[in-house]
Amino acid sequence: MPAPRRSIQSFRPDVIKSFAVNADTTLLDFVLASIPDAKRTAIKQMLAHNQIAVNGTPQRQFNYELHPGDEVKLNFTREFKVFYHRRLKIVYEDDDIIVVNKGYGLLSMGNDKVKDGTAYSILREYVKWGNPANKIFIVHRLDRDTSGLMMFAKTEEAKRRMQHNWNNMVLNRKYLAVVEGIVEPESGTVKSYLAETSQHEMYSTDNPEKGQLAVTRYTTLQSGGQYTLLEVELDTGRKNQIRVHMKDLGHPISGDHKYGAGTSPIHRLALHARTLRFVHPVTRREMNFSTPIPASFLSLVRRR
Repeated sequence: MPAPRRSIQSFRPDVIKSFAVNADTTLLDFVLASIPDAKRTAIKQMLAHNQIAVNGTPQRQFNYELHPGDEVKLNFTREFKVFYHRRLKIVYEDDDIIVVNKGYGLLSMGNDKVKDGTAYSILREYVKWGNPANKIFIVHRLDRDTSGLMMFAKTEEAKRRMQHNWNNMVLNRKYLAVVEGIVEPESGTVKSYLAETSQHEMYSTDNPEKGQLAVTRYTTLQSGGQYTLLEVELDTGRKNQIRVHMKDLGHPISGDHKYGAGTSPIHRLALHARTLRFVHPVTRREMNFSTPIPASFLSLVRRR
């Protein structure tokens, strides 16, 4: 059930204390030692109401094991927010960015027909739990039927830095695609200029005056039966780039009827954003995230 909306005027800021763990211990013992004046019953009540978190995750287990390097936070105002959505998982979050694993069938952001139930609107409600004045910003998008890693900004400055210097800030993006047929050669590069029809369908052209340069590199990870699992790396990030280039190869992505696929055995577009490596827009640290190969993708290339 979504949390009730609270006005900015009535918002009461969280009172949170953080403690660093320096030795092996258990959660209740550590909190009691860190706050000598606290009563055991009061701390147990905080545990029961998700007001104590270890490394960002609320914990209710009083004998939860702690180790050096762990961080314990106590929220004296209310429970810590536990984010859950069956098609959207938070992989990483700090004060400036959120990295998520988006499920297929979920729009990145709204359009003229759909406003709510998008990755953007779900995360907007989540950050407003912390403070109704908080905002979320789109940095880049994935197609509705493409799953995988996406990044959102929590400040306008983080968004501006990423978008204005995208090619230098994003160090590597890799996708997984299951395509129809057995791809030969097993690795290669597809290069073309991508243009768009009046029906909003992308297509390749050799004329640089008609489209934008798109370069896609692919490597076979596994093949079997009627399908090939490819790892795909983008030198450029154009609309529907992978989908068009796989069609150009003569091996459209499974489930991609718009770009020539004849089959859809797993009832979805078999395209997944697997790896996202970038420079943090504020700290300048290198961030590197990766997800497992979807089980449904592996099932296609295991068939005989």
